[in-house]
Formats: sequence, structure tokens, C-alpha cells
Amino acid sequence: MVQAYSEPIYRLALRMVSQPQDAEDVLQETFLKVYHALPTFENRSSLSTWIYRIAVNEALMSIRRRDPGQVSLDEPDESEESTFEPRELADWRELPEEMLLTGEMRQVLDQAIERLPVTLRTVFILRDIQNLSVRETAETLNLTEATVKTRLLRARLRLRELLSGYLSQRMTEK
Repeated sequence: MVQAYSEPIYRLALRMVSQPQDAEDVLQETFLKVYHALPTFENRSSLSTWIYRIAVNEALMSIRRRDPGQVSLDEPDESEESTFEPRELADWRELPEEMLLTGEMRQVLDQAIERLPVTLRTVFILRDIQNLSVRETAETLNLTEATVKTRLLRARLRLRELLSGYLSQRMTEK
């Protein structure tokens, strides 16, 4: 189990907490909790969903220890109540695929993901980076599927806005 889930859980933790040492701590704490709680696992969800939920909780605890002002995933994000409309959107269709895969672009994308509110970032990471289904993401975060879809859309729109300036600049350079 550790061999199968270590890499995806570490990647998830690193995306959420942004620091390799903190991600390693999250990984270690996740598997300690899984080991101790395994006898009580009730098969109400898949094993992977259960492990992801423990990892997300550990990552959130790490974030809270670092920044006590962070919000719970279970509480609605204040910005979720209002309609989010991006201010600047660029047409990226002309950008060559190679540019999108560069290390520079990856770094810009990682920074943009870190700037998302934790509620949106967590859904984005689980769904679009870890490739969990909407149902699995909802089960992992104890949310409804509709809430997952809404948060995912908002995360994607915010990322698009955050990346628009950089990509517009790159377009004019080409």
C-alpha cells in the first residue's frame, strides 16, 4: 500500500503545502494514520479515496499550523458566494505546445496554483492533477459533486486569469 500510494500522496501534499519537507511530513503522518486506522476501515469508500482524505486532512493541518488564518474546506469560501468573473483573458491557442511544457511555464503554473484559495486549490489538485473523478474528489473532501464541479470551475477560471498576463506577454514575444 505504501509503495502504491507514496508517490501520488507526496505529489498531492507538495502541491498543497508547497514545501518538500512539509510534504514529507504529510506523507509520513498520512501513512501512520492509515496504519493505525486500517482495522477500522469500513469499505464505505474505496481505499484510495480514504487514503486521499487522510492526506488532504494532514496537508490542511500543516497549512493551518503554518498559517492559522486558513479556512476549512468544509466552510464555504467567501468568494464562492459571489460570481467570479475573470478580468483579463488571453487567447492561448497560438502558443506552441513546447512552450507550455517548459520549466518556466511549469514554475509559473505552480505559483498560480499556490495562489488559489485552499478550497479551490485542493479540488483542482485532486481532480486535474491527481486525476480523481468528480465522485472520488467529492468523497475525499466530503463535499457534494455539485460543489466539486463549482469549485473546479472557479479554480480553472482563476488560474486562467492568473496566467493570462504571463501568456499574453509570451504571445507578444513570439
